Amino acid sequence: MARYTGASCKLCRREGQKLFLKGERCYSNKCSVDRRPYAPGMHGQQRKKLSEYGIQLREKQKAKRFYGVLESQFRKYYEMAIRKKGITGEVLLQILESRLDNVVYRMGFGTSRDESRQLVTHGHFLVNGRRVNIPSYLIKEGDVIEVAEKSKKIERFKEILDVTGGKVVPKWLEVDQENMKGRVISLPEREDIDLPIQEHLIVELYSK
Repeated sequence: MARYTGASCKLCRREGQKLFLKGERCYSNKCSVDRRPYAPGMHGQQRKKLSEYGIQLREKQKAKRFYGVLESQFRKYYEMAIRKKGITGEVLLQILESRLDNVVYRMGFGTSRDESRQLVTHGHFLVNGRRVNIPSYLIKEGDVIEVAEKSKKIERFKEILDVTGGKVVPKWLEVDQENMKGRVISLPEREDIDLPIQEHLIVELYSK
Protein backbone atom coordinates (compact mmCIF):
# COMPACT_ATOMS: atom_id res chain seq x y z
CA MET A 1 0.00 0.00 0.00
CA ALA A 2 1.32 3.45 -0.89
CA ARG A 3 2.22 5.75 1.97
CA TYR A 4 3.51 9.31 2.31
CA THR A 5 7.29 9.17 2.74
CA GLY A 6 8.14 12.88 2.76
CA ALA A 7 8.99 15.09 5.72
CA SER A 8 6.33 14.81 8.45
CA CYS A 9 6.95 18.38 9.60
CA LYS A 10 5.81 19.69 6.21
CA LEU A 11 2.39 18.16 6.82
CA CYS A 12 2.08 20.04 10.12
CA ARG A 13 3.15 23.30 8.49
CA ARG A 14 0.65 22.75 5.65
CA GLU A 15 -2.18 22.49 8.18
CA GLY A 16 -0.83 25.37 10.26
CA GLN A 17 -0.75 23.42 13.51
CA LYS A 18 0.99 20.56 15.27
CA LEU A 19 -0.23 17.13 14.23
CA PHE A 20 2.24 15.44 16.63
CA LEU A 21 3.68 13.22 13.92
CA LYS A 22 7.25 13.25 15.24
CA GLY A 23 6.68 12.26 18.85
CA GLU A 24 9.21 13.84 21.22
CA ARG A 25 10.38 16.41 18.65
CA CYS A 26 6.92 18.01 18.59
CA TYR A 27 7.31 19.02 22.25
CA SER A 28 10.81 20.47 21.83
CA ASN A 29 12.11 23.78 20.46
CA LYS A 30 13.05 21.92 17.27
CA CYS A 31 9.40 21.74 16.18
CA SER A 32 9.09 23.16 12.65
CA VAL A 33 5.65 24.64 13.30
CA ASP A 34 7.12 26.83 16.06
CA ARG A 35 10.20 27.76 14.04
CA ARG A 36 8.46 28.32 10.68
CA PRO A 37 4.74 28.89 11.29
CA TYR A 38 3.74 29.07 7.63
CA ALA A 39 3.04 26.60 4.82
CA PRO A 40 6.00 24.99 3.02
CA GLY A 41 7.07 26.05 -0.47
CA MET A 42 8.09 29.32 -2.07
CA HIS A 43 4.59 30.78 -1.72
CA GLY A 44 4.01 29.45 1.78
CA GLN A 45 4.14 32.83 3.50
CA GLN A 46 1.47 34.34 1.28
CA ARG A 47 -1.96 34.52 2.86
CA LYS A 48 -4.71 32.86 0.86
CA LYS A 49 -8.42 33.05 1.50
CA LEU A 50 -9.90 29.57 1.22
CA SER A 51 -13.23 28.83 -0.43
CA GLU A 52 -15.89 26.78 1.37
CA TYR A 53 -14.67 23.72 -0.50
CA GLY A 54 -11.06 24.54 0.41
CA ILE A 55 -11.92 24.75 4.12
CA GLN A 56 -13.72 21.39 4.00
CA LEU A 57 -10.85 19.79 2.07
CA ARG A 58 -8.23 21.05 4.54
CA GLU A 59 -10.26 19.60 7.42
CA LYS A 60 -10.36 16.20 5.73
CA GLN A 61 -6.63 16.33 4.97
CA LYS A 62 -5.91 17.27 8.56
CA ALA A 63 -7.89 14.30 9.89
CA LYS A 64 -6.15 11.93 7.47
CA ARG A 65 -2.77 13.19 8.58
CA PHE A 66 -3.54 12.98 12.28
CA TYR A 67 -4.34 9.28 11.92
CA GLY A 68 -1.90 8.49 9.11
CA VAL A 69 -4.38 7.04 6.60
CA LEU A 70 -4.64 7.51 2.85
CA GLU A 71 -7.67 8.65 0.86
CA SER A 72 -9.05 5.22 -0.10
CA GLN A 73 -8.96 3.97 3.47
CA PHE A 74 -10.37 7.21 4.85
CA ARG A 75 -13.24 6.97 2.35
CA LYS A 76 -13.88 3.39 3.47
CA TYR A 77 -14.13 4.54 7.09
CA TYR A 78 -16.59 7.28 6.05
CA GLU A 79 -18.78 4.71 4.28
CA MET A 80 -18.65 2.51 7.39
CA ALA A 81 -19.74 5.51 9.49
CA ILE A 82 -22.73 6.16 7.23
CA ARG A 83 -23.99 2.62 7.79
CA LYS A 84 -23.73 2.83 11.58
CA LYS A 85 -26.22 4.44 13.94
CA GLY A 86 -25.36 7.87 15.28
CA ILE A 87 -24.00 11.15 13.96
CA THR A 88 -21.86 10.29 10.92
CA GLY A 89 -18.95 12.63 11.72
CA GLU A 90 -18.68 11.45 15.32
CA VAL A 91 -18.91 7.79 14.30
CA LEU A 92 -16.14 8.43 11.74
CA LEU A 93 -13.83 9.75 14.46
CA GLN A 94 -14.74 6.82 16.71
CA ILE A 95 -13.70 4.39 13.97
CA LEU A 96 -10.41 6.21 13.44
CA GLU A 97 -9.72 6.21 17.17
CA SER A 98 -10.40 2.46 17.25
CA ARG A 99 -7.48 1.63 14.96
CA LEU A 100 -4.91 -0.51 16.75
CA ASP A 101 -2.02 1.85 16.00
CA ASN A 102 -3.96 4.75 17.51
CA VAL A 103 -4.92 2.74 20.60
CA VAL A 104 -1.27 1.74 21.10
CA TYR A 105 -0.35 5.44 20.88
CA ARG A 106 -3.14 6.49 23.25
CA MET A 107 -1.98 3.89 25.78
CA GLY A 108 1.51 5.38 25.71
CA PHE A 109 3.28 2.43 24.07
CA GLY A 110 4.49 4.67 21.23
CA THR A 111 5.62 8.30 21.21
CA SER A 112 3.70 9.02 18.00
CA ARG A 113 1.09 7.31 15.85
CA ASP A 114 3.74 6.73 13.21
CA GLU A 115 6.01 4.92 15.66
CA SER A 116 3.05 2.97 17.04
CA ARG A 117 2.12 1.92 13.50
CA GLN A 118 5.65 0.67 12.91
CA LEU A 119 5.74 -1.25 16.19
CA VAL A 120 2.43 -2.94 15.39
CA THR A 121 3.64 -3.85 11.89
CA HIS A 122 6.74 -5.46 13.37
CA GLY A 123 4.56 -7.75 15.49
CA HIS A 124 5.29 -6.38 18.95
CA PHE A 125 1.65 -6.40 20.17
CA LEU A 126 -0.95 -8.96 21.14
CA VAL A 127 -4.71 -8.41 21.10
CA ASN A 128 -6.55 -10.80 23.41
CA GLY A 129 -3.46 -13.00 23.48
CA ARG A 130 -3.05 -13.21 19.70
CA ARG A 131 -0.35 -11.40 17.74
CA VAL A 132 -1.78 -8.72 15.45
CA ASN A 133 0.48 -6.88 12.98
CA ILE A 134 -2.19 -4.91 11.12
CA PRO A 135 -2.22 -1.22 12.22
CA SER A 136 -5.74 -0.70 10.84
CA TYR A 137 -7.19 -3.54 12.93
CA LEU A 138 -10.26 -2.13 14.71
CA ILE A 139 -10.38 -2.86 18.41
CA LYS A 140 -13.61 -3.53 20.32
CA GLU A 141 -14.84 -2.89 23.82
CA GLY A 142 -13.19 -5.32 26.24
CA ASP A 143 -10.14 -6.02 24.05
CA VAL A 144 -6.83 -6.40 25.87
CA ILE A 145 -3.74 -5.00 24.15
CA GLU A 146 -0.28 -5.86 25.44
CA VAL A 147 3.35 -5.83 24.40
CA ALA A 148 4.51 -9.35 23.45
CA GLU A 149 6.60 -11.01 26.15
CA LYS A 150 9.84 -11.09 24.11
CA SER A 151 9.34 -7.47 23.03
CA LYS A 152 9.17 -6.24 26.63
CA LYS A 153 12.92 -6.72 26.85
CA ILE A 154 13.59 -4.34 23.96
CA GLU A 155 15.31 -1.17 25.15
CA ARG A 156 13.13 1.07 22.97
CA PHE A 157 10.01 0.21 24.97
CA LYS A 158 11.73 1.30 28.16
CA GLU A 159 12.68 4.58 26.46
CA ILE A 160 9.11 5.07 25.24
CA LEU A 161 7.64 4.55 28.71
CA ASP A 162 10.15 7.03 30.16
CA VAL A 163 8.78 9.63 27.72
CA THR A 164 5.07 8.76 28.01
CA GLY A 165 5.04 7.88 31.71
CA GLY A 166 3.25 11.11 32.65
CA LYS A 167 0.88 11.06 29.70
CA VAL A 168 -2.83 11.27 30.49
CA VAL A 169 -4.58 8.13 29.26
CA PRO A 170 -8.11 8.68 27.84
CA LYS A 171 -10.86 7.51 30.18
CA TRP A 172 -12.06 4.90 27.67
CA LEU A 173 -8.78 3.03 28.18
CA GLU A 174 -7.00 1.62 31.20
CA VAL A 175 -3.27 0.95 31.21
CA ASP A 176 -0.87 -1.05 33.34
CA GLN A 177 2.47 0.46 32.31
CA GLU A 178 4.51 -1.79 34.56
CA ASN A 179 3.24 -4.89 32.73
CA MET A 180 2.95 -3.05 29.38
CA LYS A 181 -0.69 -3.96 29.08
CA GLY A 182 -3.99 -2.15 28.57
CA ARG A 183 -7.70 -2.75 28.15
CA VAL A 184 -10.41 -1.01 26.15
CA ILE A 185 -13.08 -0.09 28.70
CA SER A 186 -15.45 1.30 26.06
CA LEU A 187 -15.38 2.87 22.64
CA PRO A 188 -14.63 6.62 22.77
CA GLU A 189 -17.36 9.24 22.80
CA ARG A 190 -16.89 12.54 20.96
CA GLU A 191 -15.88 14.38 24.14
CA ASP A 192 -13.11 11.82 24.67
CA ILE A 193 -11.40 12.74 21.39
CA ASP A 194 -9.16 15.75 21.95
CA LEU A 195 -8.09 16.41 18.35
CA PRO A 196 -9.03 19.80 16.80
CA ILE A 197 -11.14 18.33 14.01
CA GLN A 198 -14.44 19.76 12.81
CA GLU A 199 -15.91 16.50 11.56
CA HIS A 200 -19.06 18.11 10.21
CA LEU A 201 -16.95 19.79 7.51
CA ILE A 202 -15.71 16.39 6.37
CA VAL A 203 -19.27 15.09 6.15
CA GLU A 204 -20.28 18.16 4.15
CA LEU A 205 -17.38 17.57 1.75
CA TYR A 206 -18.27 13.94 1.09
CA SER A 207 -21.99 14.75 0.86
CA LYS A 208 -21.53 16.92 -2.22
